[in-house]
Amino acid sequence: MKQLQTEIKEFIEQRDWQRFHSPKNLAMALSVETAELVEIFQWLTPAQSHNVSSDTLVHIEEEIGDIMIYLTTLAAAFDLDPVSAAHKKLIKNAEKYPAKDKDASKEKNAD
Repeated sequence: MKQLQTEIKEFIEQRDWQRFHSPKNLAMALSVETAELVEIFQWLTPAQSHNVSSDTLVHIEEEIGDIMIYLTTLAAAFDLDPVSAAHKKLIKNAEKYPAKDKDASKEKNAD
């Protein structure tokens, strides 16, 4: 992650794009790129979305790359680590949405 952050920062600095990268603009750009990913799947059935062509897979990869770049840049604007943020959110979600006890549900179904 640190290497990616460094590469993105250098890319932006070499083009003098920092002035365009306010948190507001980054969040908006992230939203646009996410919408472009959604557009790929818009009219596919769930089954079709699992079996895309190689060209579509390349397109998906490109959009995920764009999303990752904007997300990483937005996180850097606030000195946040996106991987750490995801880990923290998983912990919070595990508390909010505890996993069902598989053994207890098996016993319930056996009754």
